[in-house]
Amino acid sequence: MSAIIPETFGEWHHCIEHDCGIRLTEEFIQGRLMVLRDSQHEETQRFIRHYGEAHWQRTVSWFERANNDIHR
Repeated sequence: MSAIIPETFGEWHHCIEHDCGIRLTEEFIQGRLMVLRDSQHEETQRFIRHYGEAHWQRTVSWFERANNDIHR
């Protein structure tokens, strides 16, 4: 099991795909980015309140990295 709140891309990737059993498909990544990039979206606001702005920014960057990895 990974750290409760991932601190690195590797921890996050493992948490999503192995601990949660969610495949990081292009469709899933794009959907998450659409929500998380919108700082006014209710779900994004809830994420920021719960995990903080720094973790939100890291999470967006991890989804962007995963998205870039798919297109290599």
